Amino acid sequence: MFILGLTGSLGMGKSTTAGFFAEAGVPVHDADAVVHRLYEGEAVAAIEAAFPGTTTAGKVDRIKLAARAVDDPRALRRLEAIVHPLVREAKTRFLAEAEKRGAPVVVLDIPLLLETGGHQKVDAVVVVSAPAETQRQRVLARPGMTADKLDALLARQMADSEKRRHADFVVDTSRGFDAARAQVQEILRAVATMPKRQR
Repeated sequence: MFILGLTGSLGMGKSTTAGFFAEAGVPVHDADAVVHRLYEGEAVAAIEAAFPGTTTAGKVDRIKLAARAVDDPRALRRLEAIVHPLVREAKTRFLAEAEKRGAPVVVLDIPLLLETGGHQKVDAVVVVSAPAETQRQRVLARPGMTADKLDALLARQMADSEKRRHADFVVDTSRGFDAARAQVQEILRAVATMPKRQR
């Protein structure tokens, strides 16, 4: 089974691209969606114990949690120590199920794939990209987003140019859905004959 790692900075169109892989019949593991599920179930008690007052009605209040953890490196490490093992377990289950079903290719959609060294555990890296101006327009159109907030978020992520340097494939989403979908099809054709990496 060939494992593709999918990543891309904020507003680049990563979720849309993941959707094109799913549309082509490729199983997609969405790390962000796993975290959302954990924040509504499995991780709630441990997060409340570590950060009292950050859960409401059996769910993690992401705004309260962010206020406590985002700018505090020690708090962030404590949160990661709770969440990361659960996310890894979910990924292991996903890969085992896809292997059992005989999927030839799977996609791991992981926002911080490169920052966390996850690219060393996949067979090829797909970076979703778009010109900086397109990225800014998309993100600033989101509710509650400001230029300052965007700059702060981008400062915490690896630069797009750096991400592209690590890529085996780049999907440029600035040319519309059909062009991005065609690029996904090209990637699937290419990986059908690519050797897997030694992991």
